[in-house]
Amino acid sequence: MESILHRIDGVATPPESGATFEVRRPLDDSLWAAAARGSAADVERAVASAESAFRSYREVGPSQREAWLLSAADRLQARSDELTERLIEETGSPISKARREVATATGVLRAAAGAARRVNGDTFPTDIRGRLSLSIRRPLGVVAGITPFNVPLIKGIKHTAMPLATGNTVVLMPSASAPGVAVEVAKIYAEAGLPPGSVNVVTGFGEEIGDALTGDRRVRAIGFTGSTRTGRHVAEIAGRLGKRVTLEMGGKNPLVIMDDANLAAAIPAAVMGGFLFQGQICMSSSRVFVQRQRFDSVCEAIVTAAKTLPAGDLRDEATVIGPLINARQRDRVREHVDDAIARGAQLLCGGTWEGNRCRPTVITGVDDSMRIAREETFGPVVTLAPFDDLDEAIARCNETPFGLVASIFTAKLSDSLRFAREVDAGMVHVNGATIQEEPHVPFGGVGDSGFGREGALVGIDELTSWKWVTLAGGD
Repeated sequence: MESILHRIDGVATPPESGATFEVRRPLDDSLWAAAARGSAADVERAVASAESAFRSYREVGPSQREAWLLSAADRLQARSDELTERLIEETGSPISKARREVATATGVLRAAAGAARRVNGDTFPTDIRGRLSLSIRRPLGVVAGITPFNVPLIKGIKHTAMPLATGNTVVLMPSASAPGVAVEVAKIYAEAGLPPGSVNVVTGFGEEIGDALTGDRRVRAIGFTGSTRTGRHVAEIAGRLGKRVTLEMGGKNPLVIMDDANLAAAIPAAVMGGFLFQGQICMSSSRVFVQRQRFDSVCEAIVTAAKTLPAGDLRDEATVIGPLINARQRDRVREHVDDAIARGAQLLCGGTWEGNRCRPTVITGVDDSMRIAREETFGPVVTLAPFDDLDEAIARCNETPFGLVASIFTAKLSDSLRFAREVDAGMVHVNGATIQEEPHVPFGGVGDSGFGREGALVGIDELTSWKWVTLAGGD
């Protein structure tokens, strides 16, 4: 059994209270690690360390920050096998998804390294003779990063790399279901040469220590990834205390298949978009809308494909379906499916369990009275519904308060452009899956799906403040 300690001021740090909590393997709920159960006192130590480190770190030049981040990317890539194994054990990730996560996190680090040289100011014309008017960007200070269980490596890197690139220091609070990955992230930064205190990690339960972190006045910005309910709470604290905040929250993402769509591309996108990592991805295409003329044939194709998705050894490249993270999430999936069936929906496939794995589930006949229509399921469950025309498809896409990502498959440019304009989502893909990510793009949603954006370019605005400076002759 592994022992997971906080990482404060560059060293492994036991909890002040001595308390720990159990981390269990999603595959079979066996005990995997004992992790430090953080308290407000531990958060205080971590924030103090980050604040102290910030005083000197903010003056580090861009070439040094770039070098550190590139070194971290190299070290992360060199530890790919070790991190892949940790993701399998700690999060129940099939190996293909785990390797994809390592590759994506490495790309985020490299993009952030390049951004270190793009923290630019500007000059302005002025009506005052003999004066120079200019602006500079300054880092904010201590940044809090709150990361989820489903992609803990990607988000652990996202919530640290751009803050570090822009001259800030960080305190990470990872999900209690995946605390070990965040600690490894901090170790990688230390091995790359970043100074002690630049990246700190406090493990524990958000309901016990989250407010201590987000409410600390020394924390000037918060990057959050998690549920909409918790994100709203974080936003309230940030608003009350005047902090910057970026929220990446839930999704109920639609994928639309028009009657002229290329089904050879649309069907795999719908299947993998709905069931990759057993639906535990914020970008999962949990709602699929099909133009009525092709509804029956598309339903049959998706169901056939869903039934064949492998749920074997997590270390087998062919495996797609793994276990759901914990008992609470498994209960949520069961409740959503049972509620839909009880209210008249039709189960086309799935709804059965093999240990902690839910077989890919396809449901039709869903209406607004059902929880599955209104709430994020975060499991391998996809609903199918027909529509008559593009007007109806757009209306159906927009009938939830979520707005993370949407996709449409069509051969018509006019339909593509209209869909992109009118769908309420922070990201739209034409003839592509909902699950897409690149490190330099503005990633995020609207409504209950998020606020602000993550990315190597937009992160500069999110993580620095402008300072206006004028210079006049001193004689």
